[in-house]
Amino acid sequence: MKRVFEAGTHLILDGYTSNTLILQDLDRVRAFLNEYPDRMHMTKIMPPYVFRYQGDSSQESGLSGIVIIAESHISIHTFPTKGYVSVDVFSCKPFDIDEATQYLVEYFHLSNFHRQVLDRGVEYPKEINESIAMIHEDRLEELERIADT
Repeated sequence: MKRVFEAGTHLILDGYTSNTLILQDLDRVRAFLNEYPDRMHMTKIMPPYVFRYQGDSSQESGLSGIVIIAESHISIHTFPTKGYVSVDVFSCKPFDIDEATQYLVEYFHLSNFHRQVLDRGVEYPKEINESIAMIHEDRLEELERIADT
């Protein structure tokens, strides 16, 4: 089975830390967005932009930032009062998901996190039997990957 088009990999990480000062530190979040593309062998094409957002309540306040890379983008949103951070890494160039996750866990001192990995832009065959076979093959690959960890 052959995929018609695959736009890339999208890592979505939601994490919690007790070190909420990290999540409030504009310079640290900017440094992360500035350094992370090189660390992941991606090409930064503009400087990172990080903004402080003050919502109606402290629960809604935090930092949001993005860096555009040639391969797509890396974005972050922090919610210091909740000790919560969300990071998206989307790249059309393959990257090491485990290394990317480990660095995020270490950098933001995450004590708990949930990771999702999506294949973006995948088009499956129009014929139902071909689609079923491809999905079955994808699930087997995922089970093998899980068994190896």
